[in-house]
Amino acid sequence: MADFHVMAGTDKTLSLPAVRKISTSDVIDALGRGLDDFWQKPSHYAFLCLIYPLVGVVLIYWASDANALPLLFPLASGFALLGPFAAIGLYEISRRREAGLDTSWRHALAVLKSPAIPSIIAVGAMLFAIFVTWLLVAQGLYVRLLGPEPPASISLFLESLFTTDAGFMLLALGNAIGFIFALVVLITTAIAFPMLLDRDCGAVAAIVTSVRAASINPLPIALWGVLVAGALLIGSLPLFAGLAVVMPILGHATWHLYRKLVAD
Repeated sequence: MADFHVMAGTDKTLSLPAVRKISTSDVIDALGRGLDDFWQKPSHYAFLCLIYPLVGVVLIYWASDANALPLLFPLASGFALLGPFAAIGLYEISRRREAGLDTSWRHALAVLKSPAIPSIIAVGAMLFAIFVTWLLVAQGLYVRLLGPEPPASISLFLESLFTTDAGFMLLALGNAIGFIFALVVLITTAIAFPMLLDRDCGAVAAIVTSVRAASINPLPIALWGVLVAGALLIGSLPLFAGLAVVMPILGHATWHLYRKLVAD
């Protein structure tokens, strides 16, 4: 286990690459390149991402119990917080295509053999902790504003949400707090996972570089966040089925965004 490393790279040092200044047109170009990657073998990529609509259906079924209704929206929106980690295989496909290597879908699973897998798992664990924290905060906010008793039915839940002052307050505060959680994930992991696949630099270097990229390019990263949020919303509307297309495109585009932001 001498080569087991998480915080830093194989040389045990914190090495930070140069971060480029990009424009909003670069973000649009990265999205276009992600779409191009997706169209190369869409059946493969849709297959890889079927887990998204499947999990979405499971979440809806689980939340159909009135006791879980208050967590339906936090679950649906918070699930997107795990997206950067779940798209690992898609970054690898784009990396291989860029390098002129075989891009068959089985290579998406090759990331499990990556020397950076401990760091990838560490950053993934951070995202999962953020996700769980978001659920706890959302539940606490609901109890604080609408009380500890679960709604008796979906109709009564929606009535209390949209026709009472407490419900409006819950919507306003819940979305504001959710935005903060999403912003933290965007800033810390926008390019962290593709960077780890590309250069095995360690979890700290990947997160710090992602933060630096956001600070140097606030407008392009903000645009990227808006595009991601909008795409996820559109993909989630038909019972999450659209995520089977949206997530692959965003995953591939994230690789190209990383390549534009971080110098070789």
